Parts: sequence; structure tokens; C-alpha cells
Amino acid sequence: MKNTALQIGLALSGGGARGIAHIGVLQALEDHGIYPAALAGASAGSVVGTMYAAGLAPSEILNFVKDSKFWRIFRIGLPTDGLARLGYLRERMNAMVKADSFSALQKPLFVSVTNLNLGTSEIRSEGPLLDTIVASCSIPLVFKPVELNGQIYVDGGVLNNLPAAPLREICDIVIGVNLMPHLTAPSHALQSALSIAVRTFELSIVANSLPGIRHCDLVLEPCSMRTYHMFQFNKFKEIYDAGYRTATSAIPQIKALIAEASKVNLPGSSGIL
Repeated sequence: MKNTALQIGLALSGGGARGIAHIGVLQALEDHGIYPAALAGASAGSVVGTMYAAGLAPSEILNFVKDSKFWRIFRIGLPTDGLARLGYLRERMNAMVKADSFSALQKPLFVSVTNLNLGTSEIRSEGPLLDTIVASCSIPLVFKPVELNGQIYVDGGVLNNLPAAPLREICDIVIGVNLMPHLTAPSHALQSALSIAVRTFELSIVANSLPGIRHCDLVLEPCSMRTYHMFQFNKFKEIYDAGYRTATSAIPQIKALIAEASKVNLPGSSGIL
């Protein structure tokens, strides 16, 4: 029976290949009759969020990962300007989503992008869709930035990796999926310039995720994500399973949140079956 009183929002963080865990989370929620009605995402989270908001089932999104050879989407190249492009991502998204507009989506979607010119985080929920998604995935120093309305944009995770705030305004329950949780790094793992640089980048993302976490009623953090690096797309099945297990274990908490929120009995929107 459909409950028309509640609306659940799902905020999906960035994390490169780790973003495949979001698909497992969505599948676990649907397997227990829980259907998010609004999505927000940064970087890889915006890719999964877009396809789900467009009406694709989690199984179809997982097939997209398999069929697209997802590692090709984010492959690192060395073109003349030193930065790889995300043209293949745009091409594959266009084939799946059909219409290049937020308004064509079946569910509200909020995408985090970083404006390099102004040094600010922005949330986009209207206008052209595909360039916004590509911008949100454009990891600095790896991928070419995207120009939108005369401004230069890069990965939304640089300043806002868990964009839950806009969901708080329209949803009764907000669940965050944070794939870049705060974890201790042992000293032996911080001995090279690269490892220190990566750790510093991770800590900046951890810090900018805190405001989003505060807007969530529940945050899911698959504990095994640290074992996968951002470009390890060949481990998609393991990463998917980690997301599925984490969400499944949280179902009692989520149902408790639903039961509590149901007491308020807010009319108008639907999000739970």
C-alpha cells in the first residue's frame, strides 16, 4: 500500500568508482519497499542520481555500468592541454536520460558543482542537465573543466560532496550516502608525496561533507569503501554489494524514521511504497 504522506530524499556523495555503491543502496531500499522521491548528488553521486531521477531502475543503472565499460568514462588521458575530457560520459548519459533538461526528469534532482571563477559551491536543479553532470564529475587536474554560462566549473565534491541541504527543504526524511567517511590513516601509508597529496584531498572532502551530514536524518557509510580507489571500476560488483549490504543493515533504522515521521502525517507528496 502506498503511503502518500511522506517523501524521502537521498543525498549521494562523490567518490569515483565508489559511487557504484549508490546503486546497491537504491536496490536494497527498493527491495524493502522504500522509494526515494528526490535526489541530490555530487560527482559520481550525480550520475547515479540522474539516472534514478530519470526513471531507471537500480538494475538498469547497474547494467549501464557494465555495458558502458565505466572505466572508459573516467579513463585518464594526456591530450594536448594535459587534461582528459568526459565526452564519453556525456554521450552515454545522453543515451540513457534522453532529454537534456532537469525538467524532463521524473523526480527532483539537485546537483553540486564548484564555480572556479567565484570559488563557490552551487546547487543546480534546472536548465541544461548533461553539461551540469559532466561539470560535477570533472575532478580537478584530471579532467577538463566545463564552461556554463561563461563560468568555469569543476567537481562538485571540491566544496560540497554531500549536498543534502536542498532535500531538507522538500523532504520529510533525508538519508545521506557518504562514500568518503573520516578514517584514520596509519603512518606507514603516508610516506610518499602522492599518498600525502591524496590524504590531504580526502580530508578536504571529509570537512566539506560535514554540513551535509548535519542535514541528514541518517547517514550510510559503507565501511569497506577505503579499500577501493576512485578509478577501480573493475571492482564494480564488490562495490555494489558493499552498498547493498550497508543499506540492508540500516533498514530497521530507516523504517523507524518512517514510523516516527508518519505520526506527523504531512499531506501532499509520495515517496514510499
